[in-house]
Amino acid sequence: MLTEEDYKSGQVLLIDKPLNWTSFQVVNKLRWKIRQTYNIKKIKVGHAGTLDPLATGLLIICTGKMTKQIDTFQGQIKEYTGTIVLGGTTPSYDLESEINATFPTDHITKDLVEEATKQFIGEIDQFPPVFSALKKDGKRLYEYARAGEEVEIASRKITIDTFEITRFENNEVDFRVICSKGTYIRSLAHDFGKALQSGGHLSVLRRTKIGDYNVDNAVSIEAFMEELDS
Repeated sequence: MLTEEDYKSGQVLLIDKPLNWTSFQVVNKLRWKIRQTYNIKKIKVGHAGTLDPLATGLLIICTGKMTKQIDTFQGQIKEYTGTIVLGGTTPSYDLESEINATFPTDHITKDLVEEATKQFIGEIDQFPPVFSALKKDGKRLYEYARAGEEVEIASRKITIDTFEITRFENNEVDFRVICSKGTYIRSLAHDFGKALQSGGHLSVLRRTKIGDYNVDNAVSIEAFMEELDS
């Protein structure tokens, strides 16, 4: 078992974030547990790259002096798997909000789906979702969105190395994506629907890798708690 000094000098913890938790909640829970276990008043704990509440998968948590390396981890390439549902859009580009428009899908074939991935490979311009934590004029974009306020969002250059379709059935597209920092998979789902002359939104998202770190080596929050209790 790790010691108090281990956590203070710096640890990299691989956590498999559960559904409906924010990344901030995971950090808070782990910080609380470490402080409680070792009776520490203060310890730095942070995460290296936000996952949306409706996403699961790899969250890198840094403690103590390793929090200085957070930017390095955030800059590494990431791998995701998930599902895009075609035929409808939502304001949040995922299931956080209700479907606000529906589109035809009868024309969409597996070949068309495979072909559409090609326009997203390489460096592309992407608009972040309005339901995101990015700031504009001191406010989070989702604060504008939830208040029903229109806000102009600038596009950003991102790089997608791999966009692989692993299943296409009943208007559901399972995929694997390898991409650069700053990529919004929700925006990719939305734009992919448009590229198919339809609509699309994300229904499932899981982060599987950050650089050389793999979710297969991550532990659940419960397992981490039990480890500290043992």
